[in-house]
Amino acid sequence: MRYLFFTNTPAQVHLYKYAVRELRRRGHDVLILGRDYGCTKDLLEYYDLPHRIYGSCGTTKYSVFTSLPFHYVNIFREVRRFKPDLIFGMGGYAAHAGALSRTPVILVVDSEPDSLDHIVSRPFAKAILTPHTFGKEISENHYQFHGFKETAYLHPDVYEPSFDVRDELGLGPDERYVVVRFNAFGSHHDVGHQGFTPERRRELLEMLSEHATVFVLDESEERRDDGEARSVDFHPALVHDVLAEADLLVADSQTMVTEAALLGTPAIRSNSFVGENDMRNFVELERQGLISNLESFEEVLEKAETLLTEEGTKQRYQTRRDEFLADKVNLTDVIVQVALNYGSVETVESLSRHTVPV
Repeated sequence: MRYLFFTNTPAQVHLYKYAVRELRRRGHDVLILGRDYGCTKDLLEYYDLPHRIYGSCGTTKYSVFTSLPFHYVNIFREVRRFKPDLIFGMGGYAAHAGALSRTPVILVVDSEPDSLDHIVSRPFAKAILTPHTFGKEISENHYQFHGFKETAYLHPDVYEPSFDVRDELGLGPDERYVVVRFNAFGSHHDVGHQGFTPERRRELLEMLSEHATVFVLDESEERRDDGEARSVDFHPALVHDVLAEADLLVADSQTMVTEAALLGTPAIRSNSFVGENDMRNFVELERQGLISNLESFEEVLEKAETLLTEEGTKQRYQTRRDEFLADKVNLTDVIVQVALNYGSVETVESLSRHTVPV
């Protein structure tokens, strides 16, 4: 069989990397079509995954839209050349590649808001897989798995720390540290949303630096004076090991917050998505005591200081994480089984312990 996967962001490389490895181990032909966005290309190379880059995308708003014609020309050319039997992806590129080549498409979707990308991709999908927290039915072939997309690579069955982060970061054995993640808000689903302002960014970093060493992960391309906070130069493939050891994550991004929660690291999320219509995956993680979704910047400062000063915080969060993941699916297993059964919707239904029709 010949399988084609789309990875438009770094998180999508992690989503599919173990499935790609397993399918290749079983003797199948696999190709990834990747977009040069953030560290996506670096991750594909680091994991030695078979790939071709179909185009690039900047971190500024609307940059993806100006590149669309060029991207589609390259994608359609590569699809005709590879001739896949089944395509996996998360949105329009995968769906439209399948429609043009008459290839079945399996979409893994985790963003509840009706983005344009989802609207134009759903009609072409043979099956759509979403987390169990997804709050609405989006097609007749919509199935929910008990977990999040991040359980494809952070489930205890597949994730183990790979290196000594403290040596890599130049930290002492007991030195506490915080990771702060700033989003560029350049993806299509980020249009119209925002995170910390430059002024609040500086105030946040100053407060955190009073309690721990602070490392900044900034997706934007702008240079800023972050005071005592440190930028980091480790390979992006090692970010989950860094997150796992951290005492706290504060972020105005999305995916890394879920990753921290699934690693047992306290996480604070604050951006304009937070509020009455927030995505249910983040609502669920907060209900389980794994993250805090906060609209008020003053609440962010207060909560961060509390988490860094209370005794036993990290141990409590790791216990909650173990309890939360006890009945969650290793999503890689589901993806592989769907692939091996040629995208069979019946196969998705048969994985009753993991996946249920909506």
